[in-house]
Amino acid sequence: MTDRPLPTSTEVVVVGGGVVGVATAWFLARRGVPVLLLEKGRIAGEQSSRNWGWIRCQGRDPAELALMCESSRLWEEIAREVDGDIGFRRTGVTYLAESDADNARFEAWLAHARAHQLDSRMLTRAETDRLIGENRIDHRGALHTASDARAEPAAAVPAMARTLAARGVDLRAGCAVRAIERAGGRVTGVATEHGRVRCRAVVVAAGVWSRLLLVDVGLALPQLGVVASAQRTTPAPLVTESAVGRAAVALRRRADAGYTIARTTAATHEILPASLRWARLYAPVLKRCWRTTKWRLGLPFVEALTAGRLDGERAGPFERTRVLDPAPDHALLDDVLAAAARSWPQLAGVTPAQRWAGVIDVLPDELPALGPVPDRPGLIVATGFSGHGFGIGSAAGRVAAELAAGEGAIDLAALAPERFGPVGAGVGA
Repeated sequence: MTDRPLPTSTEVVVVGGGVVGVATAWFLARRGVPVLLLEKGRIAGEQSSRNWGWIRCQGRDPAELALMCESSRLWEEIAREVDGDIGFRRTGVTYLAESDADNARFEAWLAHARAHQLDSRMLTRAETDRLIGENRIDHRGALHTASDARAEPAAAVPAMARTLAARGVDLRAGCAVRAIERAGGRVTGVATEHGRVRCRAVVVAAGVWSRLLLVDVGLALPQLGVVASAQRTTPAPLVTESAVGRAAVALRRRADAGYTIARTTAATHEILPASLRWARLYAPVLKRCWRTTKWRLGLPFVEALTAGRLDGERAGPFERTRVLDPAPDHALLDDVLAAAARSWPQLAGVTPAQRWAGVIDVLPDELPALGPVPDRPGLIVATGFSGHGFGIGSAAGRVAAELAAGEGAIDLAALAPERFGPVGAGVGA
């Protein structure tokens, strides 16, 4: 966000200008720690501006629930600090129970909600109908968390970045990190397309690109990417202010009076050599999502096979692709829009105003990798948020900032980057 030459040194370099990277810079700046954020493309150009905008504690894995509850609080705080309205509203999240199995799963999750003093509760069918409006859905009720929130992804992270820049924080869009540099095992800086920067710590918050950077320093993180499609509609009648999820369709009211509409678990995976390498770890996810995932095998597989190691002296993959901008799945989105109209007669005739797709960085257990890397002093990882990154991003950034500043007492064992195997156990694209 400046044309000035890169500094030759700083305290912390953050790699990635998405929600987690910008939040990390936000909390480092709050501590007075000098930080340089480097983004190969544009701020929030990939998944951080392409997600649904849900900020939910409801349904979270217990391993990340405390972090998510803190993130919800921090988003409200950030919304007050940034210049402009980012659409933050506590309008609730509602999951419809469409089977006895849904009911049982939601009831079981309530034990975790109670442990974190959440206001989550089961709604009767009548209560659900009052909340979600006239509908034609065969449901048994719903799980509802009134305190869950929403925001506008395309506005939120850029607003944070503008606020940071106005406060003098150094954020550089269009500056790719080519490699992380080390000496004696310790991180010493980064090599970028515009020169080298020395630093004491590097935070890798580069979304789906993180794996390539981490492989180069010996951490074989089993991170893959899936393409998810979404759409926003033209202004439409009010169904409910609450975000609603069901098997066929999920929707969220937008600040522009339309809806963001998509489908949970519907995705496309471009098969890479890493997909085969990590297939065993992904077996439970594959079993659950096999029918809802489309699989492609093409040129990216060959390109990954022939890719060399990262080289700080030469352009690499981060410069060849500045912004991942996959084509949306129009057939899927047509079906989702039709499902929305079948579910809520108020939405009959509503048309899409925009469609897009983004690449979600996933890990086998669908939990993030967040924490320092053993035997790599100065390296902090914050990636693999598996579709939860926007909501949990503010707290993840705070934790990454604390770790980079040499602080932090939160127990991150369940999210440790090395939980899938020892550092250095395998490499590859």
